Amino acid sequence: MDFLVFISGEWLLVSVLLVLVYLFFLTERIRGGKPISSHEVTRLLNSDSGILVDIRDAKDFNGGHIAGALNIPLARFTERMAELEKYRDKTIVVADKMGQHAGAVGKKLQQASYTARRLQGGMAEWSNQNLPLVRKK
Repeated sequence: MDFLVFISGEWLLVSVLLVLVYLFFLTERIRGGKPISSHEVTRLLNSDSGILVDIRDAKDFNGGHIAGALNIPLARFTERMAELEKYRDKTIVVADKMGQHAGAVGKKLQQASYTARRLQGGMAEWSNQNLPLVRKK
């Protein structure tokens, strides 16, 4: 009850706090690379101006991945990041299972002066849209 009294009495401070929290989350989201839709990813890959890096483990990757994707598991990404040097002039799109880990990898890539984007919704969204997947046997 005291909480509601505080909010009603200090509505301006609470409003400023909410705006600041929103801005914090917005800037953190962008730091990891702006989200990119599956349609934009397709266009980027077809024009050969981007490369897709799938950070899921090998089992998930072999179960279904986007054609032409590189598999660099999240656990080994830092040590294998040098493999991306030949793609420095391209946009690197980071894909994970549901979009929750791609931001951290995107941030690492941007700190190393790469152009990075995140697949919006991850591979779950790609699959939900019934877009093509390559499966290894």
